[in-house]
Amino acid sequence: MKIQKSGRCPTQRVCVVGGGYWGRNLVRAFHELGALSAICDADLERSAELAAQYHVPASSFEDLLADEEIGSAVLATPAESHARLAIRLLDAGKHVFVEKPLALSIEDAAAVRDAAVANGRLVMVGHLLRYHPVFLRLSELVAQGELGRINYIYSNRLNLGRFRREEDVFWSFAPHDVSMILALAGEDPESVETVGHCYLRNNIADVTTTHLRFASGVNAHVFVSWLHPYKEQRLIVVGDAGMAVFDDGEPWSDKLVLYRHRVAWRGGAPEAAKASGEPVAVEQAEPLLRECEHFLECIREDRSPRTDAQEGIRVLRVLDAAKRSMDEGSAINLPARLSTAPPPYFVHQSACVDDKCKIGAGTKIWHFSHILQGSRIGQNCVIGQNVAIGPEVDIGDRCKIQNNVSIYKGVVLEEGVFCGPSCVFTNVNNPRAEINRSEEFRPTHVGRGATIGANATIVCGHRLGQYCLVGAGAVVTRDVPAHAIVAGNPARQIGWASHAGERLGDDLVCPRLGTRYRLDAAGQLEEIVDVRRIA
Repeated sequence: MKIQKSGRCPTQRVCVVGGGYWGRNLVRAFHELGALSAICDADLERSAELAAQYHVPASSFEDLLADEEIGSAVLATPAESHARLAIRLLDAGKHVFVEKPLALSIEDAAAVRDAAVANGRLVMVGHLLRYHPVFLRLSELVAQGELGRINYIYSNRLNLGRFRREEDVFWSFAPHDVSMILALAGEDPESVETVGHCYLRNNIADVTTTHLRFASGVNAHVFVSWLHPYKEQRLIVVGDAGMAVFDDGEPWSDKLVLYRHRVAWRGGAPEAAKASGEPVAVEQAEPLLRECEHFLECIREDRSPRTDAQEGIRVLRVLDAAKRSMDEGSAINLPARLSTAPPPYFVHQSACVDDKCKIGAGTKIWHFSHILQGSRIGQNCVIGQNVAIGPEVDIGDRCKIQNNVSIYKGVVLEEGVFCGPSCVFTNVNNPRAEINRSEEFRPTHVGRGATIGANATIVCGHRLGQYCLVGAGAVVTRDVPAHAIVAGNPARQIGWASHAGERLGDDLVCPRLGTRYRLDAAGQLEEIVDVRRIA
């Protein structure tokens, strides 16, 4: 897919943060895709050099955060800064591409993921080989059953240098391999065991061998070293119907080779039935460009990246377990399920949700709000700041409850109800601080699509009809008909409202949507669905 180079929305305008060894490649790739809009690097000389080369401005990080014309950022900074910088960018409303690893701890990675959810922004992790055309073709072979049942996967990533001071060779080299293995296995490992050796610096492993065991019976190992006499980047998948080799050191035509070897049983003994290697044709394309294209496409199409924050956390769990295994000298067992899996809704860290509450997907609960035990909130609701709900309150889908509202037991909100700031629901008619009247709570039912204005009071025991509109400051002391507009103290009807919330004139036609209404025999407003039938 071609990226248009004109008429870009701000989200397609990218600033690359970090112009070092790998950052330069990302700068070049986003420039080729027509999306590069700025460069940011702590080394001002390097930043100016790249800015001049690619004819874009050099930006400070603080200026980038404030720049509303740049909607996306790419982090190619040292790994220890990834989480901190990513969260600041997300809080500033930017989509973020983070080079691997996403963070240096699972907790920090989860904080990045949560910041993305809170701000409605996308995070993608730079696991480059997941976008390699050869790996994508290999994944297709596995998914199509060309190799049969997968028994074993192993990878070698070997070279002489680049030596790191902050992270060992497993953290530096292996994230790509772990990401590929998890994708091919289709599950997380149940145990990780790593042996590492330090030769250049104490506590920085230069050579590691890691074994992964999966509940399905698949096994895998990863051998990485930066003290190796030659470069090797090879991934091998062994199935019971065939084997495949992805060797990134070979020419493109030979990078992926399929071996239809089989094991034949003769007289109760296994024999190798060998077959010649079959090179698999793969369309040539630069993996980095494919990866960067994927980032831009996901932003444009509002979909989750192949290597999103959660996938980054899955990889980090393996990296963390490998480090603990080296330190403890034994295998590390991992829980069957990800304890860091994000809920399908967002709760701000200052808010509190009690036990036995049910919250629908897409709902957001903001600062200092409290959802009490047993309450049920539907999907895609917005609960503002300092809101108290419950206990045992039912709230339908797509409701919006503004700041400083308390909704007590006995109140039911149907779908699409709007509660304005500081509106009040009561639960007894004559409350006293010194007298317990919890057995006298009276229910209040608010119909679908109703609007309650700021500072209005809804006296308990009444029913608000669907799509009614209660004016700001009104005090409702009796039932409100569907579509009625009420105002004042006590609230009295002053008109009719359409489904869209517009006040209807004498012709009972919605000025926004053109919807027509009529009054039925009981004096209730109803929509005219078929004008030709009611002539």
